[in-house]
Amino acid sequence: MKKYVLMLSLFFAINSYAQNITSSTSTRLDENTIVKDGSGTVLPYAIWKKLMQTGEYNLKRVDGTAEFIAYQMTDAEKVKAAERKKAQMEMMPKPGSAASFKEGEKFKGEKITDMNGNKYDLKVLSDKIYVINFWFINCPPCKQEIPELNKLVAKYKENKNVVFLAIALDNSILLKQFIKTSPFDYNIVDDGRYYAQKYGVEGYPTHVVVGKDGLIKFSTLGLTGNTVYWVEKTIKDQLLATL
Repeated sequence: MKKYVLMLSLFFAINSYAQNITSSTSTRLDENTIVKDGSGTVLPYAIWKKLMQTGEYNLKRVDGTAEFIAYQMTDAEKVKAAERKKAQMEMMPKPGSAASFKEGEKFKGEKITDMNGNKYDLKVLSDKIYVINFWFINCPPCKQEIPELNKLVAKYKENKNVVFLAIALDNSILLKQFIKTSPFDYNIVDDGRYYAQKYGVEGYPTHVVVGKDGLIKFSTLGLTGNTVYWVEKTIKDQLLATL
């Protein structure tokens, strides 16, 4: 099995878990950080980390201590947080392209079927933007990005011209067990090792966005702080280009 790539910078860790901490003091946030809810109950690391990843919660330092309170942000705070995050993403360099998918080249697709029996003809790409993710269950960065990818799917749920495909190495039995506890809203293709090998995928996760003209518009290998930002930016650019 080809190795997965893990490229999570310190920036990404802080941005994902506590982007808008109400404190002027820089603090390392990890499994040793004490975070409580409004009633004073200490939250397990896995719980407060997931709360922060939703983008709905913030951490506020308890004065004079190293402890934090997790609280739900107001709509105004969410807007400001989104603006700050966008500015941060724009300042970061564009993720490097995946060697297996060169931007500007024709995407050589095939007919493919997802776990639910839906068929896609990637040989005929007119009028569709394809957003493809190569991954597998035991890949930490692959799982790390799923919540953000699900938000992306939700944004374009009503747009039938944007198709999300997650090509997994795992079989359908393992995938169905996985998504029971960790939903992944892409259209999942099981047993995708054939496709990964065909395209020469070198690591995981690998993302590729194909425009309506059948050309590769964006690709990247691994996970950085602005990977999902660039996937979405490419989708937006392609939608505007076809207006």
